[in-house]
Amino acid sequence: MASADSPTVFVVAADPARAATLVHALPQVTVIPVTDAETLLREAHVTPPDVVLLYTDTPGVPLWQVLPMLRQRAELAGTRWLAVGTQGLGEMLSAGADALISDTTPTAALVLQVRTMLGRATQHHDLQGRVATLQRRMDTWEHEERVRDQLVHMLVHDLKNPIAAVMGLLEIVYDDHRVPEDNRELIKVARDETQHLLHLAVNMLDVRKIQAGKMHLKRELVFSPMFEEILEQARGDVGSGLRDRHVRVDVEQDLSPASADPEILRRVMANLVSNAMKHTTTGGVITLLVRAVPTGVQVAVRDDGEGIPAEDIPNLFAAFEQSRLTLHGRFDTGMGLAFCKLAIEEHGGTIWVESERGKGAAFYFNLPLAVDGDDDDFIEILN
Repeated sequence: MASADSPTVFVVAADPARAATLVHALPQVTVIPVTDAETLLREAHVTPPDVVLLYTDTPGVPLWQVLPMLRQRAELAGTRWLAVGTQGLGEMLSAGADALISDTTPTAALVLQVRTMLGRATQHHDLQGRVATLQRRMDTWEHEERVRDQLVHMLVHDLKNPIAAVMGLLEIVYDDHRVPEDNRELIKVARDETQHLLHLAVNMLDVRKIQAGKMHLKRELVFSPMFEEILEQARGDVGSGLRDRHVRVDVEQDLSPASADPEILRRVMANLVSNAMKHTTTGGVITLLVRAVPTGVQVAVRDDGEGIPAEDIPNLFAAFEQSRLTLHGRFDTGMGLAFCKLAIEEHGGTIWVESERGKGAAFYFNLPLAVDGDDDDFIEILN
């Protein structure tokens, strides 16, 4: 009877004395005699062995014929197969035997070979156990990640509509001439904070969407006039806080068209402008530049604000990894910049920042130029 804690060795041979020899030489091992190939097929299914000695002179169905079937069984993946004999070793090797040894080999050498193969079988089982543990952890992590994504999506999606409604109501109240001026300023603050909350919610949703590969770009040919329109729309998205800043826009004319999703590009620009606004004081200057570069079109957002500490720059585009206090007493989670990085890279572009503490910051990103196949109208224009 095989023990759950001890390794198991099958000895497939007509002579039971061959198994008895190993029983005395391997006291910590369960040695099971097997008389023929049919019995081996049955017993290996009931008790998967660690090592099997296959004596080539065993009568009945040749062992080299059943060995390939045995090696295909999943429960025998860690079993080591030792062919023993003087004839038929070539067939056994071709059938999948792990090692060959003569049946005239001294018992001590045979035992040493079996011990070596038991060690390899044990290593395989240990490795299988670790892999199974890691797989269970991976499955658990993937399940938790799916639940987390679904929860984030549900919360953010459900938050968008009420936040937008609150912001619309605040706009109406702010424009009401009956509201006292001192209250109007409080409404402005509430409106700006609501706008910030809406941007944060949308960015969280889109970061998850891009990471999951579920955001599909609707590319168009973006010429100079469209860049101007996108920048103007992005400024409007940022909110009233820009009224206290000097915003300068410079779009190079007659640009070769870039290939981009205008709506996503607008969101990227709104995030970068909002970021510049958060880190500049009243009266600060924010400059928006669009120009041609050898690799495509480059967009820059510069400000003359507080600048970025050198230690913050490496993690600046990682969501939730940069949390620095802005000039306006608000901690910046970095979600907006994480969205910008993922969105620009989804376009096939690159984004980076140049800054020095106390001397402002400049965010740059490059977009690839459109190619002939990007738009049929573009082909017609060229022709």
